[in-house]
Parts: sequence; structure tokens; C-alpha cells
Amino acid sequence: MTAGRPWHRAWPSHVGHSIDYPSVPAWWLLERNLPRFASRVAVRELDHETLTERRVLTYGEMVRAARGIATGLRGAGVGPGARVGYCLPNGAALILGYYATWWAGGTVVPTNPAARDTEVEQQLADAGVSLVIGHARGAGEAAAARLKMPFVDLDAFTAMERLAPADPANVSSPHEDVAVLLFTGGTTGPPKGAMLTHRNIVANTIQFAEWYAFEHGNETSLCAIPMFHSGGMSGVMNVPLSAGATLIVFPRFKAPSVAHALSRYGVTRLFGVPTIFIALLDDEEGRRADYSHLRACRTNAAPLPPSVKTAFDALVGREVLVEGYGLTETSPLTHANPIHRAKPGSIGVPLPDTDARIIDLESGRDVAPGENGELLIRGPQVMRGYWNRPEETTRAFVDGWFRTGDVATMDGDGYFAIVDRAKDMINTAGFKVWPREVEEVIYGHEAVKFAVVVGMADGYRGEVVKAFVVRKEDARVTEDEILAHCRARLSTYKLPRAVEFRTELPTSAAGKLLRRALRDEA
Repeated sequence: MTAGRPWHRAWPSHVGHSIDYPSVPAWWLLERNLPRFASRVAVRELDHETLTERRVLTYGEMVRAARGIATGLRGAGVGPGARVGYCLPNGAALILGYYATWWAGGTVVPTNPAARDTEVEQQLADAGVSLVIGHARGAGEAAAARLKMPFVDLDAFTAMERLAPADPANVSSPHEDVAVLLFTGGTTGPPKGAMLTHRNIVANTIQFAEWYAFEHGNETSLCAIPMFHSGGMSGVMNVPLSAGATLIVFPRFKAPSVAHALSRYGVTRLFGVPTIFIALLDDEEGRRADYSHLRACRTNAAPLPPSVKTAFDALVGREVLVEGYGLTETSPLTHANPIHRAKPGSIGVPLPDTDARIIDLESGRDVAPGENGELLIRGPQVMRGYWNRPEETTRAFVDGWFRTGDVATMDGDGYFAIVDRAKDMINTAGFKVWPREVEEVIYGHEAVKFAVVVGMADGYRGEVVKAFVVRKEDARVTEDEILAHCRARLSTYKLPRAVEFRTELPTSAAGKLLRRALRDEA
């Protein structure tokens, strides 16, 4: 088995190559804690400005509230197969919404409350939701009004908690019944709804928790990435809840507040995206925070520059920050670095019951270790398909393997590394340049906080490399100094032809730097 899966040689001793996943609905992840942890605090919802505890709920109170809301949802017509739209920030209400909807038999359709009304409207209409939950006068209400859909504001939604608890809906087929419709970022066209089944959600939660060695009833997890995205739904909601952890929930990330909470609550898990760890390193409070309780931290959604991993591990005083990989379509986690055996610049190895291979971009044949190609994935966390898009679903799979669209390599030890998105490749005078390679070199300069590299149209070469850079506070690095730094480390055709300094760069709601927006500008 190891010959075909060389990553098993790097396998952590506490994780089996295969896991037995129960055939249960997703709400089981919360309810499983009642026998042992009913009185343990499940959620502390904090104000991201003042650190005031807005709401505290035990596991017993969480389950009781979710069951009451399920009764209210059923009274509003939600039953098996119905889609319920949520337009809420991180908080107890959004968490309860997920589990109450599953308890009622429905499908959760989360949207970004800070998005434009038109974007929310497009997703809700595409999903065909029967009910929208959100803040009064927010994007959700505006979208619901234009679509003539029933809308429930937060006050009315919270009042449902006091209703008589509902019996659980029958989930006849966890492998087929859709628990969540999560919309992709729309990097290759309009956003598409990935159909994640109850089986997908439960399997990936267990894979994730087992890999990172969560201790049941003995974890405190800080939640600052949005739960309406796949990484937040899984890494900062489902995984810690399944392990009986206490969730410290922020509606949005703010470095000084997160730093204070890390110290105040003895946080053991901090899962996020690279920009979170960069911000903590760059913040005075972040550098002073007490990280003594912190265990393995995962980052994905965007490449983790090795220099950032090195700096954060040094700040904590031991290795804690490891990179993983996943997609909306894979619930999301598929790869992770083994704890204490991480390779900087690598996304790690496939999780239990997950296979990965790399095929040539033109011929479709499997490539040898060290060669570039498209990453394909197969496992229990891979989505059922795209909502109402059978042709796109067909294109996304080849012989049962999901095509990620990411260019990757695998080394001789079975560790994978993402080279870049295939569509982000820069073709300069016939030479291929992968933005991530140039970005990692720029991140190696001590004055650089953020860097994004894109292709810029050029009449002679077709495209040339352009870098957008945010300096660290009080840094005074010039364009010539950045170019000299790159010239010493990169081939001539990979060198940026222009460096544009900015005070900030566009990011998604999850904190991911948006190369697409800068590429469109260039």
C-alpha cells in the first residue's frame, strides 16, 4: 500500500490510514457531546472591539436552542430538502442556524453579510431558498425583498429558541442528502454551489479532528475566520464542536483583540489563513500575546510563505503553524502536514481515506515525482457535485477523481506542494512563471508584510510580472531594493518588471488575498 501511497511513510502514529465514519446526519457532531459535556461552555461570543462577552452557551443550552429553532423553521415551512439562506456574521446565531436547519431536515445556504446585495441575491436565487435569515436592513433582507422570499430577522430567529424542541428529521441517506450549499469564489465564472452531503461534512470533520489530535473536552478554539466559508464552517465550527471544545467566537478578525483573547482564555487552537498570522506578527499586542497553550495551528485557503511559518513558530517558541490544503468542493480539507514533521512550503500529505495524484496538463497522464501537473483528489469529503450544473459537474471529474484546477508537485516522500492555480500562470515571452514562487521570494525580504504577483499585459512579451507590495509598519524599502532582492534569487524572466506599493491589498471575507482583483487591474 505504501508503494502506491508514499505519504504513508510520513504518517503520524496517532492516525490510522483509514477511519470508520458513522452514517449519521451532520447534527450528530453537536449532539454527541451531551452525555459528557452538557455543562461545558460551547460558545463564548465576543465583541471584536471591546472583548465583551455578548453571549455564553453550554453544550446543553446549544442543543436545546437548536431544537427550538428547528421547531420554528418547520413552522415556517422548512422540511427535508428545503434550502434556508443565512446572511449572518460569526456568532452563536449562525452556529445555531446550521444545526437547527440540519435538525429540521433542511439544507444550509450561507452567504457573506458584508457582500453586495446583488451578490447575495444571485446566490439565494440560484439555490432556490425558501427562507432567509439575517439582520434587519442588511444585505439578506434586501435580497429577500427583491426575490419576494420570506425573511426572518435576527430577533425573531433568536425567539425561536424558546419553542418546544423538535424531533429530528429523518436523513434517509447521509451519502446523498445535501447538508450545505457552499458557493465557490467564482474564480472561473459565476459562483457555483458545491453540494456537500451529510456524509461529506461528518467524514471531513472526523478526518480533521483526528489528524490534528483534538483532545475531547480539553480544547479552546479561537474562531475569527468566517463560518459562512468552508474553512470556517469546518475548522472553527464543526471540528472543535465535535470535540467538545469551547469556541471563542469573533464576528470579524482584529489582531489586538485576538491577541488579548489568546492570552485571556488560554487558547489551544488557532486555525486561519496566512494573513491572520502575518497580522499577529506585525501587531504589538500580537507579539506580546501568551501562546503557551497553543497546539498545532493550521492555515490554508492561500499559500503560507515559509518565512511567515518560521517567524510565527519563533514567536511561539516551538513549531505550531502547519499548512494544509482544501477547497470548497472538498468540505474542505484534503491535505495536511504531519504534526512535528511539517515541510515548509508544502501542503503536506493526503488525509486518511484520501487519494491524490498529479496529471500532465496536456496529456492527462500521471507525472513523475517532482514534475508539475494538475492535482486530482478522491475521498469521502469530495462534494456530490455542483447545484443545478450537471455539465460543470461532469467537467470537474475524471474517472471519479475531482479536478482541483491547481498545479502541484509531489516529492519522493509523498509531500505535495501547490505551484499555483493553472489560470494564474504568467506567460512571458513563452516562459512560464508561477506567481507563488515570486511571491515567496518577495516575502523573504524583511520589510515586506504582504505581496501579490500577477501578469500584466505587455506588447512585446505578451505578459510581464508585476508585484503589489505592502510594507511592514515603519519600513522604507524601495522598488529598486525589492528588485535587487529578487534579482539575486530568481531567473531573469521571472523578475518583476514593476513593483507597486500600497497601504493595503484586496482580501476576501476569509482574509485571502485576492490576486484576481489585482490581475484585473493590471
